[in-house]
Amino acid sequence: MARTESNMLKLGTKAPKFNLLDTVSGKILNLEELSGAKGTVVMFICNHCPFVIHVNPKISELAKIYRSKGIQFIAISSNDVENYPQDGPNLMKKKAKEEDYTFPYLYDKTQEVAKAYDAACTPDFYLFDADLTLIYRGQLDDSRPENGIPLTGSDLMGAMDALLSGSEVKEPQKPSIGCNIKWKSS
Repeated sequence: MARTESNMLKLGTKAPKFNLLDTVSGKILNLEELSGAKGTVVMFICNHCPFVIHVNPKISELAKIYRSKGIQFIAISSNDVENYPQDGPNLMKKKAKEEDYTFPYLYDKTQEVAKAYDAACTPDFYLFDADLTLIYRGQLDDSRPENGIPLTGSDLMGAMDALLSGSEVKEPQKPSIGCNIKWKSS
């Protein structure tokens, strides 16, 4: 498995806006209508990456728990579907149902949104506050496929809990590690 780290977008960055196809509903959705009252998690994921497959149960669980607390989750796939057809919109819709995603799974066909977020890998996590200002970016936790560390979601959960309690998000923030985003050739 290729191992690519997050680029670690600068804290304090405003969330780049987008209008993307939600593969589940078939509607074009935007950041403003999807953002949570207290915070928003934007995740870059895809269908086939073993790192994403490993964390899918935990992100589905966390989305259900934190939605009721005012934090909305949004998943985006930006992979080149010509060379990686398993990440295409029809299969994204199927994956969302299989994994019981309760959040939109958006398709970034042009890859402009991934570039705006400086996303590098799948999974890549960003937590924005109610004003859509970046307060956390990096990993879900230290668990990786086959490293034997239990999947807990502790890093992202710690950041969300700090946001909800009005506390500072702990430093250092560790980059996520996963498969590189499959960029289209120019």
